[in-house]
Amino acid sequence: MKQPVFTGAGVAIITPMHADGTVNFEELGRLIDYQIANHTDAIIICGTTGESATLTHEEHVECIRFAVKHTAHRIPVIAGTGSNDTSFAVMISRQAEEAGADALLLVTPYYNKTSQAGLVAHYTAIAKATSLPCILYNVPSRTGVNLLPATLAELAKLPNINAVKEASGNISQVAEIASLCGDSLNIYSGNDDQIVPLLSLGAKGVISVLSNVAPRQAHDICAAWFEGNPEKSLALQLEALPLCHALFADVNPIPVKWAMNRLGWKAGPLRLPLVEPSAAVQKQLETELKKYGVLKDE
Repeated sequence: MKQPVFTGAGVAIITPMHADGTVNFEELGRLIDYQIANHTDAIIICGTTGESATLTHEEHVECIRFAVKHTAHRIPVIAGTGSNDTSFAVMISRQAEEAGADALLLVTPYYNKTSQAGLVAHYTAIAKATSLPCILYNVPSRTGVNLLPATLAELAKLPNINAVKEASGNISQVAEIASLCGDSLNIYSGNDDQIVPLLSLGAKGVISVLSNVAPRQAHDICAAWFEGNPEKSLALQLEALPLCHALFADVNPIPVKWAMNRLGWKAGPLRLPLVEPSAAVQKQLETELKKYGVLKDE
């Protein structure tokens, strides 16, 4: 059995920016402290929600170093180091290990894509270049490639291929992963609206966008499950659904970054090509943030 990197809700944390678009490290530190104070179980830095696609290499490594230093071993820090260039993924994964990250999050190669055999070769190269636990990230809607259950079963033979973040949305596929891989691979939900369904299939938790705006509530969905209260976990999951949907009413992280600014954080602007959400999405977010109780009437 492979020990999970964390159990519960890990936040796919935003990268706050100054008005000029540079990284606001002071605010990132405040966000990390807030997350830990509200029982978030892990910090996932430089993921999709953190706008990793438009961070420079130097910014990417600096964000990882900062998160590791500021978190100071209070909870695990998982560094997003995936790339569609295997050699670059190897390099930045080694740099994340040198920076003190506890684990890596490795998205499937995007745009150039690859075959299932190519995925095995890609992830094997990265896993052999680092001693850190590797969480593979399957999100076909963004990458155009689906990491199949049989491929995961092959990759799970590697000792430091620890888990998969499953964001295909296909519950049947997740069930097949659980069946084929068993204790050789941990599973995390990559979708906030499917936390409980994946927990029921043996998942260890969620890598969450919702946790940015509601860290305690996302944690509690998982905690209730692991405390043996699936009824409470389900009730909390269903209560969160409208806000989960609002947070994906536009391309992530457009809605969540707007929401964080609305909640009073200095989340700052998005980097192009991402732009502010439409007035309709803003209204939806405002409504659901208030209904969920995280935005108080002024």
